[in-house]
Amino acid sequence: MGRTTIDIMGTRFVLIPEAELAAIEGPDFPPISEDGTCEALPFLHASIARDIIRERRERGLTQAQLAKLAGIRQETLSRLESGKHKPNVRTIERIEAALKRKRPESKRGASKRGGI
Repeated sequence: MGRTTIDIMGTRFVLIPEAELAAIEGPDFPPISEDGTCEALPFLHASIARDIIRERRERGLTQAQLAKLAGIRQETLSRLESGKHKPNVRTIERIEAALKRKRPESKRGASKRGGI
């Protein structure tokens, strides 16, 4: 299926359906209440999932590749990234260690910028 593109001030953008965008970004954050707060645990799970997705993609890894590097099942990583699985500390430590080993050349030696 072809993608629709538009050009705005010399920058080309690709239009995709919302469902595909959700798969790229990761799970939604919980709704914010009128007092400006939201549920902490659902926010934490969505935040972790989005960080894993972003860092995995920055390193050019598939889910299967990252899962293998981390010593976890690809299905586990998929559920974490979709927000359908609550991560345990050991799994997050394994993923973080795998991502550190696979840091892009341009970022090696640079200070860590608040990811997982």
